[in-house]
Amino acid sequence: MITPEVARRVRLLGLDVDGVLTDNAIWIGPLEDRRVELKRFDISDGLGLVILRHTGIEVAWVSGRHSEATALRARELGIDTVIQDSGARKLAAVESLLNTKGLTWADLAFVGDDLADLPVLKRAGLAITVANGCPEAKALCAWVTRAEGGHGAVREVVEALLRARGEWEGAVAGYLRERGDDSP
Repeated sequence: MITPEVARRVRLLGLDVDGVLTDNAIWIGPLEDRRVELKRFDISDGLGLVILRHTGIEVAWVSGRHSEATALRARELGIDTVIQDSGARKLAAVESLLNTKGLTWADLAFVGDDLADLPVLKRAGLAITVANGCPEAKALCAWVTRAEGGHGAVREVVEALLRARGEWEGAVAGYLRERGDDSP
């Protein structure tokens, strides 16, 4: 459960990609002598991130590997901050991002699932992991989602965070207005 006090501090939602936004699977194969990589992203997670745009919370994707599939999905959703570090050095990357934005660790909610996420989870103001997160992540986190990564866990986080802040209904109304439908 996310408390209102903690939720109100959040200014940035950081998300690991593989295992949080995806189900941790990748498909790799050749296409006309080129390497092609495909990933499965959950549509309800994407909708949650679109709804989050109607609040003051920024979003950053932080991945331990480079992937054009990740970059493509981020562009589709309007996610401007995408960090892809093939060395999985997430701590330095997130610290630099916080400094650039004038934020502190207390302003960060971070959702991770595996060992490379542990240094960030240890410092985040709100540490969250997915249902299929590794035991070390679960031990560090304030909250574990019911959904597994790539199966609606991010949507669950967005909804819980906004409900704790008292902003869920307003964000949904903003999303519907944006589409010309103001009915809930």
